[in-house]
Amino acid sequence: MVMMDLVNSVMNLFVPPASLVVMACAWPALYFINTCEWLYKSFHGEDMEDKVVIVTGASSGIGEQIAYEYAKRRVNLVLVARRENRLRGISERARVLGAKHVMIVGADVVKEDECRRFINQVVSYYGRLDHLVNTVSLGHTFYLEEVVDNSVFPHLLDINFWGNVYPTYVALPHLHETNGRIVVNAAVETWLPLPRMSLYGAAKAALINFYDTLRFELNDEIGITIATHGWIGASEVTGGKFMLEEGAEMQRREEREVLKVNGSGSPLEDYAKRIVSGACRGDHYVKCPSWYDIFLIYRYFAPGVLNWTLRQLLASHGARRTSLMGTGRPLLLESGTSSPRSTDSGSSSPRRPEPSSSPWSSSPPRKILAGPSGGPVTFSSSRSPVHPVQMHKLE
Repeated sequence: MVMMDLVNSVMNLFVPPASLVVMACAWPALYFINTCEWLYKSFHGEDMEDKVVIVTGASSGIGEQIAYEYAKRRVNLVLVARRENRLRGISERARVLGAKHVMIVGADVVKEDECRRFINQVVSYYGRLDHLVNTVSLGHTFYLEEVVDNSVFPHLLDINFWGNVYPTYVALPHLHETNGRIVVNAAVETWLPLPRMSLYGAAKAALINFYDTLRFELNDEIGITIATHGWIGASEVTGGKFMLEEGAEMQRREEREVLKVNGSGSPLEDYAKRIVSGACRGDHYVKCPSWYDIFLIYRYFAPGVLNWTLRQLLASHGARRTSLMGTGRPLLLESGTSSPRSTDSGSSSPRRPEPSSSPWSSSPPRKILAGPSGGPVTFSSSRSPVHPVQMHKLE
């Protein structure tokens, strides 16, 4: 026991700096080898024509754009989402872009029996399955201490984790037959923690660890491509405002939005194109932007520097602001109020909403929510106030 402690002490002292020196010396050679491999795979990538691709969460956002990219490669496309009516228009556009055949399926990927139903339906119709693309995602923008109704917790984990695992579990036997591929949409928050995204980041981290482990278990008989993107900026569709759809009170964190890199937007279509190109090349990881990897080195070798830097960057945005979406607290204000995040003068924390005996029971003709840029998002009284228990999965 004493000897083992001594060995670990010596290793702790010498291995980290030695590893950094070795990496620095080997980096040019590794970079050259990786570049040559990338070029070779780019010219000898997988021919997707007539192959069968399932895209879950295809009714909007990144799932929709990935479907279009696969359509350009003349695949047989299967679009899966809860909102089947949204899939009809997307399927028509996919056909115009070149898809050989498009099937739409309404299903909830959080339920194993529904996953088994649509996987079996696809295999029965086409006779095979080549790519399974999991894109379902749901984020939040609240601080954990703001939550008074924790019923949102299992919803977040169900969608961001089990909504990917169940389709994978059911599809594995069929992917083995074609040496197929699984594509997963993750996020940089898995290794770069950001405030107001604690549960989302935890679920995505679990997802990446699950698929990294599965890759070893499958021994590369089935390929796995994990895609991670940078920080999400303003929505291309909503102009930076939050959308409330189908009664859901959580921020819709679909990758319908523009990816932000130092204030300059990298369009969603480009991210989708990188994912599909990387999957067809057989890449293990697709990162947009790839320079975010440097944060991993800081996280493991200089975590104090990374934490200090992030705090300074986040502090530049001023006083702490939060969204009460999904916390169980009242979200709605009377018409004429410019923002629900008003603060007392001289205070750096938001004023907490006054308690109400029944915040969900009635609503004035018009309500206001705060968008990510502080601007209002309005909706009419025809939509009832929302409650965490009523949260729907957003695809």
